[in-house]
Amino acid sequence: MATHRQPGQASARRVSRPAPLPDGPAGSRAPTAEVWIVDDDRSVRYVLAAALREVALGVREFGDAATVRAALREARPALLLTDVRMPGEDGLALLAELHAQGIGPVIVMSAYTDVATTAAAYRAGAADYLAKPFDLDHAVDVVRRALAEQPAGPASTGAPPTHALWGESAPMREVFRLIGRVAASDLNVLVTGETGTGKELVARALHEESARRGKPFVALNTAAIPSELLESELFGHEAGAFTGASRRVAGRFEQAEGGTLFLDEIGDMPLALQTRLLRVLAGGEFYRVGGRELIRGNVRIVAATHQDLDARVAAGQFRADLKHRLDVVRIELPPLRARRADIPLLARHFLSAAAQELKLPPKRFSRAALKALEQRDFPGNVRELENLCRRLAVIAPGAEIEAAELGTASAQGVRGDWTSALHDWASQALSRGEADIHARAREALDRTLLEAALAAYGGHRQHAAAALGVGRNTLTRKLGASRKRSR
Repeated sequence: MATHRQPGQASARRVSRPAPLPDGPAGSRAPTAEVWIVDDDRSVRYVLAAALREVALGVREFGDAATVRAALREARPALLLTDVRMPGEDGLALLAELHAQGIGPVIVMSAYTDVATTAAAYRAGAADYLAKPFDLDHAVDVVRRALAEQPAGPASTGAPPTHALWGESAPMREVFRLIGRVAASDLNVLVTGETGTGKELVARALHEESARRGKPFVALNTAAIPSELLESELFGHEAGAFTGASRRVAGRFEQAEGGTLFLDEIGDMPLALQTRLLRVLAGGEFYRVGGRELIRGNVRIVAATHQDLDARVAAGQFRADLKHRLDVVRIELPPLRARRADIPLLARHFLSAAAQELKLPPKRFSRAALKALEQRDFPGNVRELENLCRRLAVIAPGAEIEAAELGTASAQGVRGDWTSALHDWASQALSRGEADIHARAREALDRTLLEAALAAYGGHRQHAAAALGVGRNTLTRKLGASRKRSR
């Protein structure tokens, strides 16, 4: 997931700068504080130092951690900015050492931005994180803010986990930065984004980078559970609470005790249940369905939705007070069409992963194929791209996948030559004198369409039914009948 730095890549804009002075001010203004910049790229140090001197900050520049350590014997900075990857000791190790000595604040800079790196920086005590290339005005604002407020963070412990979130684009670097900054807190988080953008992956990353990582991560798609069963799913029930409740069952809140509860598609939660969830979030206490024992929980909530919650609040379909409880910090995932630069990276990763999982010979995309993928809109986002790569891993004939094969794979994935296959099946069944051919074919068609629609909409029955052009009750009835016949 590395991006390659080019000289002078610290800023996305051009500014007029005074000549850099090693330790002094620019012009006649006296420096109010001394900032140390540690980066092996001299051009990055140059432009950043010049921008800081323009606002009357004194600056010292260093090319590696060793020279910083030597300088610390004689002086201490008001603030230090450090790159991550440098010759010798890296910036994160330097950060941890400075934090242990009470030296700071420290701002981490890197062109190699991912969840693990940003989270490790904040765990080690970083005041902020600048993803390269950055705008100089923004960098100066970050420095000023950090000088005014010096947060103390916990020391880094253990090796950072790996994550399924991939990306190098500017929108994803901002997502990684937010995850890294928010993960260590216990604040509730609302993750928004279109279907297929990876909202559950963000929730898992928040959990794995938090102090709750040793406790359970429990996920529940609130739209996939019938409304009459959702309360029991969340809070559990006592024996005899309703017909069929033969024993006590713990709900998702109890299962996630001490950890993280991920509530997907929270925008579809019924209003009556929203009221009960609000009480739990406000007091941290709840009763099982049919129970009298008050249970106190310690759970962090990460909620997600592809809907506009503000619009649903305005329409009276979602409680404003519950939205405020959930939307303490918002992380918005960009659609894949807004991060096209990530498509080649994701496509290569998914193709390789599919070949390994399915035990197939490795394949690769040609340059033309990657270019063609970048130009697609992918309405199903990352999930659609992953599914396409899995199909290509199976059906592409050669070791290198060409652009022309992308259309074939998409056509087979979306439409397929299913009528020919149906014709062959029917012909064989008729030749064998089998009975009930029409009923069996119709049952298989219904089951296939239902399963595909539910998978496409993350188990959301109402959306799946609307996409198929049937009512939700019809879908539920057909799905239930299909499952009974399959037993």
